[in-house]
Amino acid sequence: MAIEHDYFGVLSSGPDGAIFWTERVDFGDQSVTVDLTAPDQDDVSMAALDVAAALIAGIEDLDATVRGAMLTEVDDRTSEVTEYILQQQEAFGEDLEDVLVDVSGDAAVDIIRSLRLSSMTILADEHGGSEPFAVLEYALDADETDEVLLVNLASDGSVQSVTSAD
Repeated sequence: MAIEHDYFGVLSSGPDGAIFWTERVDFGDQSVTVDLTAPDQDDVSMAALDVAAALIAGIEDLDATVRGAMLTEVDDRTSEVTEYILQQQEAFGEDLEDVLVDVSGDAAVDIIRSLRLSSMTILADEHGGSEPFAVLEYALDADETDEVLLVNLASDGSVQSVTSAD
């Protein structure tokens, strides 16, 4: 069985009923891997696919929203964003400025600005639910897969939470 959508084309399910779609999307100077997945295609609505397509098409605006949400967490010393920033400062030490895209003197702001969006995973079966509909993965070092920030988004594109993956 398959689902056809204007943006995603034909989404065929595997023998277990799951669907999976992947593509590289460029925005700015970044190339992001975007995956759409669902364990059972029967749980995926056309509305979910429309929302997913809109998130992908608006990835640049979405990225700005997410970075803004990260900045609001910097004042909370116990937030995962603050812990990640402190971790990166310690890991890079005096070489931190070498990986930053802009050096303003505010390390937290500079680190958030310099994060690379490496992937977006859309959980199409979670449309309208309380679980994340999309998860964005950010890292300061594109080659580092352990020290990342994961941003969970609701179906409306609002930030539900920011967690570290380490």
